[in-house]
Amino acid sequence: MIKSIISDMDGVIYRGKQMIPGADTFVQKLLSANVPFLFLTNNASQTPLDLKLKVESLGIHGLTEDNFITSSMATAMFLRSQKEGAKVYVIGGGGLINELYNVGFSMSESNPDYVVVAKSTTFNFEQLKKAVHFIDHGAKFIGTNPDMVDPVEGGYEPAAGTILAAISAATGKKPYIVGKPNALMMMIACRKLGFHPEECLMVGDRMDTDIVGGLEAGMKTALVLSGVTKLDMLNEFPYRPDYVFNDVGEIEFAQL
Repeated sequence: MIKSIISDMDGVIYRGKQMIPGADTFVQKLLSANVPFLFLTNNASQTPLDLKLKVESLGIHGLTEDNFITSSMATAMFLRSQKEGAKVYVIGGGGLINELYNVGFSMSESNPDYVVVAKSTTFNFEQLKKAVHFIDHGAKFIGTNPDMVDPVEGGYEPAAGTILAAISAATGKKPYIVGKPNALMMMIACRKLGFHPEECLMVGDRMDTDIVGGLEAGMKTALVLSGVTKLDMLNEFPYRPDYVFNDVGEIEFAQL
């Protein structure tokens, strides 16, 4: 029986700076019915406060910072469990750097223990060269998420996966991905809500991250067609979601 909801954001709640129709209705339904929920996003550049302010600017109210978990938060928690006080070289935004600082890591270009990579709007050749050098000399290669593109107004833009691919090509090494589709991030969210995975519904727009990650974590899954995966793409995958909706506004919790 589904008792809580974990939902993606990009392509589900908004696309770039535009709210997806039905998203405000979806959130108000959850709040009115006192359904425990979390927004789980592979976006590593923003903090929970940034996300709260963003959805408020789109007209969605009633959320707190505790309603959000980002891949930056999951990455920081994972790395702290591996090696406390580590040195890291970061390619990514302020949200990722902030979370790594919060768990006691220092940013370093002197023999870092980890090279941590997320989406970056300022990625350049010098950063690529440094990342390759550090990994070739023993630094562990970590990615916050594997998304190749992110949905934005009018189409898509390159995401973390494109940067990871460049570094992988130069080093011959693959990153360990902490965010979706790694079931680790799903488990972190379930624990925060206080429910077992089989009691949680994962809502997302990507078959290759949201749906497969929820499936592998033991959760029920719902695909919305407002983001990356379209209906005619379902047959490309060897697994299927439990539910398919045009957008989150169609989801009625009591009927799941």
